Amino acid sequence: MITKTVTDVGAALEGLQDGMTLMVGGFGLSGIPENAIAELVRLNVRDLTCISNNAGVDDFGLGLLLQKKQIKKMIASYVGENAEFERQMLQGELEVELTPQGTLATKCEAAQRGFPAIYTPAGYGTEVAQGKETREFNGKMYVLEEAYKADFAIVKAWKGDEAGNLIFKGTARNFNPVMCGAAKITVAEVEELVKPGELDPNHIHIPGIFVQRIFQGAQYEKRIEKRTVREKN
Repeated sequence: MITKTVTDVGAALEGLQDGMTLMVGGFGLSGIPENAIAELVRLNVRDLTCISNNAGVDDFGLGLLLQKKQIKKMIASYVGENAEFERQMLQGELEVELTPQGTLATKCEAAQRGFPAIYTPAGYGTEVAQGKETREFNGKMYVLEEAYKADFAIVKAWKGDEAGNLIFKGTARNFNPVMCGAAKITVAEVEELVKPGELDPNHIHIPGIFVQRIFQGAQYEKRIEKRTVREKN
C-alpha cells in the first residue's frame, strides 16, 4: 500500500515558495486547514495568489496572511467579513478577482477532472464576463471560464487514512473535495489519521489518488464566524 503520510505540517508544505498559487479549502471559517494556514504565516511566504471561497476574518483563516500582506491576489466569491481585506483592496494593495460561488467551485472541479475550461451562464452580461469568450447554447448565452491552475491545493478533512482517502464532515464538504487533485500537489490535513482499511469504502468522499501528502492536524479552534442565537421562550 502506498503511503501519503508525512510527519507534520512542515513536511506537508515542503517546496511551497513565494509567488505560488494556492487553493485553500473551507466555507467561511468552517473546514479551513488551520494548521497549514498557521504554517504559511510562520514560513512568511509572500506574493501568493489564493483561491478560496472567502478571505477569512481579520484575525483568523486567510485573514492571518492578509495581516502580514503575504497575499498578492485573492480569487474568491465572498469577502464581506474582513475589514483588512477591504482596506487593502480599496488602497490598491491587493488584487481581487471576484467569482460567482458556483463558478469558483466548478473551475476547481474542472481542474480536478482535467478539463481545460467550462461554459457557465453565471456572469453573462456583467463585469464578470468582460474580455471572456461567450457562446450561445440552445438560445442561452454562456461565458467561457478557464479551469484554475494552482501549485498547491490545501484542504481539511475529518478523517483520512495513510493512503490519502478522505472523509469530510458537515459544511466542510463543500470546496474541500473539489480542490483535491486540482493542483500539482494536494495537501490534506485531517483531524484523525487511520491505517488503510479502517475507513468504510462506502463513506469515502475523495480517493487517495487525488492526494499527495496527508498529516494529522495538531489542534483546531473551529471558530464560528457568525453565532446566531434565539431567546428562550
